[in-house]
Amino acid sequence: MQIATLTKNFNQVKTKYFTWQKQLTFSQKLSLSLGFAMATGLLAQVRIPLFFTPVPITGQTFAVLMAGIILGSRFGTLSQMLYVGIGLAGMPGFSGGTGGIASLAGPTGGYLIGFVVAAYFIGFMTERFKGTRNLVPLMGLMFIANFMIIYGLGLLQLKIWFSFFFHNPKTWAATFSMGALPFIAGDMVKIAVAALAAKTLLRK
Repeated sequence: MQIATLTKNFNQVKTKYFTWQKQLTFSQKLSLSLGFAMATGLLAQVRIPLFFTPVPITGQTFAVLMAGIILGSRFGTLSQMLYVGIGLAGMPGFSGGTGGIASLAGPTGGYLIGFVVAAYFIGFMTERFKGTRNLVPLMGLMFIANFMIIYGLGLLQLKIWFSFFFHNPKTWAATFSMGALPFIAGDMVKIAVAALAAKTLLRK
C-alpha cells in the first residue's frame, strides 16, 4: 500500500513538473539555461588531475547530458554555449578554475565544443523520438553523446594540440590513452546515473 501511494504521489509530481515545464516563459527558460551553465561550471571543479595527461577527470559531463534531457535541444544547447562563452570571457568556470580564450585552443578545447554538440544531440533525439525515452535507448544516446561526440572532438583537438604546440605528433592510440581511456569507467557511471534520472523524469 505504501509503495502504491508513493508511486501515485511521484506520478502526480511528475505530471505537475511537465505542466510547469510547458508553461515556462522565454525568460524562465533562459534562467534555467544559465542555471545549467553554472552547474556545469561547478561540476568542472570536481577535478582529479592525472600526471600522464593534460586532461583531468571532471564531473561536468553529467550536467551536459542532463541539460539536453531537461531543457531540450534549443535551451540545452544554449546552456552549454553560455557555459563556454562565460568561460571564454574570462570567468573561472572551466576545469581547475581557469578561463579565457586560450582555453579553447588548449588541450581540452575540443571537449568544450563537444559539450555544446552533445547537449543538442541528446535534446533533439529525446524530443523527436519518444522511443528514446526508455532506459536502454537513453543509455545508448548518452553513450553516443559522451564517447563519440565529446570524446571524438576532444581527442581530435588533443592530437592537434600536441602536434602544433609541442611539435610532437601523437599516434591515435597514444592520444586515446591520454584523452579517453582513463575516463571511460567514470563516464559509464555518470551515464548510468544520468539515464536513470532521465528515465524517471521523462514522459513516454
